[in-house]
Amino acid sequence: MRRLLLLLCLVLPLPAAGQEADMQPRLTVDFPQTEAIPGQSLSLRLTVLVPSFMPKPPVWPSLEAPNLLVRLPSRSTNPVSERVNGETWSGVSRHYRISPMVPGPMTLPPQQVVVTWQDLESGTPQQATLTTEAISFAGVVPEGAEGLDPFIAAAELTLVQEIEGDPAVMVPGDSLKRRVTAEVQGVSPMFLPPLLGAVDLPGVAAYPDAPQLSEQDDRGVPSGRRVESVSYLAEAGGGGALPSVSLDWYDTDEGAVKTASVPGLELQIDGPPPGRGASLDPLRIAVLLGAAALGLGLLALLWRFVLPVLSRRRAARRARVMASEGHAWRALQQVIAKRDHAALRPALDLWAERIEGPDPRRAREVEEALLALGAQRYGGAGGGTAKAAPWSALKSALELARRQTGHREARSGQLPALNPTRAPSAPAR
Repeated sequence: MRRLLLLLCLVLPLPAAGQEADMQPRLTVDFPQTEAIPGQSLSLRLTVLVPSFMPKPPVWPSLEAPNLLVRLPSRSTNPVSERVNGETWSGVSRHYRISPMVPGPMTLPPQQVVVTWQDLESGTPQQATLTTEAISFAGVVPEGAEGLDPFIAAAELTLVQEIEGDPAVMVPGDSLKRRVTAEVQGVSPMFLPPLLGAVDLPGVAAYPDAPQLSEQDDRGVPSGRRVESVSYLAEAGGGGALPSVSLDWYDTDEGAVKTASVPGLELQIDGPPPGRGASLDPLRIAVLLGAAALGLGLLALLWRFVLPVLSRRRAARRARVMASEGHAWRALQQVIAKRDHAALRPALDLWAERIEGPDPRRAREVEEALLALGAQRYGGAGGGTAKAAPWSALKSALELARRQTGHREARSGQLPALNPTRAPSAPAR
């Protein structure tokens, strides 16, 4: 048996030590150029290869970093295949366009790509994380363009101005709109600076609109425009000059610095100049201070003397009202309307004390109505309409008794009326 095993070892080839490692996914980085003018793009391609196939697409890095513009051109991700150790490996390639936005060296830290691939030996999907090396590049300013601020490099740059309104003939209430459009080719419009700055003109109010940016990509070549507009409203006479707009830029095709510009314009507004607050002279200030002091003095006198008198008069009037026959009569009527047996006697006694002449409680009709109420309350007789009859009879009897007294109030122990009049004599009974 030992001889057979030794013979098999001599005949069959042994697997190479690195064969298992050679069957792992691979990541390659293709970065042919490492220098670019700020705003121009560099081509970076990451390619992942596996010995079988990928059941899921790779998870690619975003490459985001400060002062770096990263773009994915159309059809940036494509399938690939290569021969590795005599076998065909399949894979996917991702194409990036990275543009430094400022001059100077830059470095992307190591980036990770997560790959899911099918292991044919085990028949199960495997996952691997592949990492790149640090990627270094630089933004380089070409000779002769060192003084550009901001730095703009493009294949073409134009400025166009539109004016809505007549700047030479304006009156308060008129308006004028200024619109400036910058168009670029070969660079993103994100590199364009603000075009219309704030201008302070006498008699003019400015209302800027939000800038509008639009970008296109033609086979990896970016282009676009930036539109800014400001509306100027004439509020008073005045006006002034709106400055011109100019941009210095580097022409990448001709290798020279150029300038794009639009002219300024003059606003002329006919009308009175913006009003200014008139200063107060010392005499007017003294008059105002004296009027304020006089007003404060009057308020102090009112608080000190007038308000207490008014309060006492109001309290006296309220006391007379509360002690009057009319107030007692209204309270008695409310008790009768509520059919309140408990409150009837106190209200009737209070009213009777304030009636001059015979006691209304001794009137035959009132006594009969009170007896009927007592019988109803303690005898429990009657209900509904019969229950309301004694109350109605009492109300009628009291009204009759009040008419017979002539509404005269007792004067003993009570405050006199505000405008006392001679009371008529009571009719004979």
